[in-house]
Amino acid sequence: MQDLSLLQRRRQPSLAEIDDIPWIKALRPAERERAVAALLVGDAKPGDYVCRLGRPVTYWFGVVEGLLKMNNDSADGAAMTLAGLPPGGWFGEGTALKREPYRYNVQALRKSIVAGLPIDTFHWLLDHSIGFNRFVMGQLNERLGQFIAAREIDRLNSPDLRVARNLAALFNPVMYPGVGQVLSITQQELAYLVGLSRQRVNEALATLQDQGAIRVEYGGLRVLDLEALRASVFKIKNELKGHQGGR
Repeated sequence: MQDLSLLQRRRQPSLAEIDDIPWIKALRPAERERAVAALLVGDAKPGDYVCRLGRPVTYWFGVVEGLLKMNNDSADGAAMTLAGLPPGGWFGEGTALKREPYRYNVQALRKSIVAGLPIDTFHWLLDHSIGFNRFVMGQLNERLGQFIAAREIDRLNSPDLRVARNLAALFNPVMYPGVGQVLSITQQELAYLVGLSRQRVNEALATLQDQGAIRVEYGGLRVLDLEALRASVFKIKNELKGHQGGR
């Protein structure tokens, strides 16, 4: 018997799953009623595609539970990870706004619960809800800052900087409010996201732990000082620029 696709496994969300959607709280009662009636969730298996490059946009997606990765193909055909997507993260609002085909793939790294808001309801909320508009604008602003920083950091080609930057992004409380202080992620999953070996990721995590920014725990990472983690990114970046400038 053939396995059902993620789309075929969609269902109505539970009350607990609805409560875990951050933008729901920004809606007025009538807006909330319309959004909740349209929302669907799917139980994604590892490797399931949530959206695929070139496919038309039909939903605005969010992560209720689990971990996804957003990737694309580079010029040489190799997969290039653009972002990790932990709980609380909603993505693809730019694609949804323009109703254009996806320019990336999103896959489940582990068993996950993914929510989808139909594209027509997404646009209805944009037309009628100030709270929803503010949430989407905040998402776009944070995401722009992340991608600008990622582009600059990737040019410096530092494994320690790549790990620190990705962790700071994954612990972003605006983008991923469902994470809190503990991110459920294995070192192998983090290695997939940053494009490094598990051993090299382990070394970078040990450095960040020695600096008091994070603590490696069983099955995940705890951020002890988010500002210290962000400061580590700037410190490593400035040191690298200093070395390059001194050549």
